[in-house]
Amino acid sequence: MTETVLITGASAGLGAGMARIFAARGADLAITARRLDRLEELRDALEAEHPGRTVVPYALDVTEHDAVFTTFDAAARRLGHLDRIVVNAGLGKGSTLGEGRFGGNRDTAATNVVGGIAQCEAAMRVLYQQGRGQLVVISSVVAARGLPGPMNVYAASKAALTHVADGIRADVRARGLPITVSTIRPGYIDSEMQARTGRRHPLLTDADVGTAAMVDAIQREVRDACVPRWPWLVFAAGLRLLPMPVVRRML
Repeated sequence: MTETVLITGASAGLGAGMARIFAARGADLAITARRLDRLEELRDALEAEHPGRTVVPYALDVTEHDAVFTTFDAAARRLGHLDRIVVNAGLGKGSTLGEGRFGGNRDTAATNVVGGIAQCEAAMRVLYQQGRGQLVVISSVVAARGLPGPMNVYAASKAALTHVADGIRADVRARGLPITVSTIRPGYIDSEMQARTGRRHPLLTDADVGTAAMVDAIQREVRDACVPRWPWLVFAAGLRLLPMPVVRRML
């Protein structure tokens, strides 16, 4: 049976990169994002590169919560089932608290936390109905600790989503169902979100290397992983354990 994967936030960056790799590995896809034109371009490219693959685009803003449920249900019906649902859509435009730019922090929290919860609930409704599958939550290495400056709300939002995934995993275990919950913590991977920061981190991972490592971890159905493992597992440990003046320099 052909593997089927739903990826949110797939119009660019890590989401689009994962879609390309899954398609190359033989999966049919449902891809969502706010920018339908970008999704349609990606669909056309993937179906041309991989004849026989099905790629279905859906315009979706994950802060429109009712639309999340209808879109996930429609994707499951269209593809027949969903083996993997990747909760990837997110924002990273926060500002230092107290500087008078609340809007960016509000939007980041609304998208990453509340929008993330809506995606997780819609995904689990599909997976529980199927009785199998995988929920994949894209967190971040920076979820390891509360962070200062413009990373504050972003890191907190990813930590919140990580805890949501932990709780779902416990629920699934209690039900004894063959459903996997995977938390993927990418490091700094070259992407549109990274480009918007205007700064290239000295440890920045190439986009192709980073997204391949993410898909590898997803297909291994890991419980929780920093990707790529090197250097980001060590980096995350440093964030947790080192004094804050050192952490500031690491960021």
